[in-house]
Order: sequence, then C-alpha cells, then structure tokens
Amino acid sequence: MMRARIALIFMFAVMIVCAISAQQLKSSPTVPPGVAAPNAADAATIAEVMAFEKQCDDAAVQGDVAFLKRALSSDFVMTHGDGWTTGGAPLKVDTKDTWIAYVGKQPPPYVYRRLDSIQVELHGDMALTIGRYKYLPRSNSPTPTTSHLYVWFERAYARHNGVWQFLSHRTVKGPVREDDDSKSSNTR
Repeated sequence: MMRARIALIFMFAVMIVCAISAQQLKSSPTVPPGVAAPNAADAATIAEVMAFEKQCDDAAVQGDVAFLKRALSSDFVMTHGDGWTTGGAPLKVDTKDTWIAYVGKQPPPYVYRRLDSIQVELHGDMALTIGRYKYLPRSNSPTPTTSHLYVWFERAYARHNGVWQFLSHRTVKGPVREDDDSKSSNTR
C-alpha cells in the first residue's frame, strides 16, 4: 500500500514537471535558457530576425516567390524531416530553386504556418534560431486533410549590407501530426 502511494505521488510530481515544461515552451522565449538578457541593440536585432523569419514563413504560405528570391541566399538549403537525426535519410532536401518552385505552386502548398517557441542566438551578423512551426498542408485530394502538423527546426540567417538572408533550415523533429491542440501522435 505504501509503495502504491509513493508511486502515485511520483506520477503526480512527473505530471506537474511536464505541465510546467509545456507552459515554459508556450511562453516563447527569444533567447535560450541560461543566456543573459540581451542589451537594447541585441534585442532590436533579435526582433529583426524574428520579423524576417515570419516574413519568410508568410511568403511560403502566400506563394510569394519574388520575396523568397530576395530573402534566400544563393546556397540556401532546406532539410526536411528528422530521419537524418537517427541516421536515416531526410524526407527531402531543397535548394533555393526547388523550394521557390514548390511554394510557387498555385494554389500554394500551405493553408497556414504559425511560428512559436522561437529562440534566437546572435553571432555578430549571423543569427541562429530554434523553434517550431505549426502548419496545415493544402491538399489536392478530393477529401482535404484537417490534420495539423508541426515541425521543430534550426535555422541560420546572415546579414549582408544590412539585409538579412535565409541560409538554412534543418528539421530536428517532425513532421508530427496534431489533430488538435490537446493531443498529438507519433511522427509519421
């Protein structure tokens, strides 16, 4: 009986820690935990990077090829899917040209993409972001999907002559199917 109570208390403690961790993820910090708060100049740069990152995701949803041609570096690489993190192949790897061709389809391939939990790390004129985006793919099938997905990513940006360029996107987890905000299932 005592062991059962201890096990029950332990389970509740684990649930509380998980709930607190999930709440901290939703708070969307802009710098990694344990890093000193940015000074005013760095805070302004972090805001620039986050705004640019949102513009890039909005362009993918809207099929804004003109913006992406300017925003992506000539050697841009997008590594999709997390198979590579476990020794397998990524789902797909895009270059600047193949990514622009993909998002330039009509209608564009996404109903929406929403960034959250973004953290920014600055290195002079370079910025690394880690975060997640939730999205709903546009389906060309007669029965469109209503399953939402999310992807955790790492991205690299560089500022050249005062203008940010998107260098790289690498999926670190996902895509993960999420039918609603209260539950999610395994990686597909």
